[in-house]
Amino acid sequence: MLANMACSLIEHKRINTTVAKAKALKQFIEPLITKSKAENNQSLEKGTHNRRIVFKNLRDKTAVTELFATVAEKVGDRPGGYTRIIKLGNRLGDNADMAMIELVDFNEIYNAGKAKKKKTTRRSRSAKKTETTAAAPAETAVAEEAPKAATKAEEVETPAEAAPKAETKAEETETPKEAPSNEASEETKTDDSKE
Repeated sequence: MLANMACSLIEHKRINTTVAKAKALKQFIEPLITKSKAENNQSLEKGTHNRRIVFKNLRDKTAVTELFATVAEKVGDRPGGYTRIIKLGNRLGDNADMAMIELVDFNEIYNAGKAKKKKTTRRSRSAKKTETTAAAPAETAVAEEAPKAATKAEEVETPAEAAPKAETKAEETETPKEAPSNEASEETKTDDSKE
């Protein structure tokens, strides 16, 4: 029964059935769709092996061909969750819960408004917390080290600055000695101009 339902789902892209059968079909067909993806069939040997495994479960050549051609191409970038179950209510005759199971990538109405997402890997929440907590102390440590580094730089520069300061003090003491000689030269110039 699951093989027939899976072949119908591959052919028609959505079928109506009971909720229990839809859940069982989802568990049956999703591993088969994963085997049909191109990344799992890169070599001829792997591709042939995967086709034989899928054919053993489906027992329908046209369904296997359709699965490996159009379905695998459409779901190539999806990491999982190829089918969707939508509950429809109860059936009139026996009041059974009804559902529609469909291939997610073939519903053009539902996927029309959504933009393509970049392929990402799943991470656990605890990893995010440890990354952020590890990043926060590192940032504060860097922020605390920056003023320390600045004070160390000032300490290093202080002896180097001491020598130029000593030279400027020596120049200041020499400047008054030079000043009279400058004045004397100016006086000689003014005396020369008077003559």
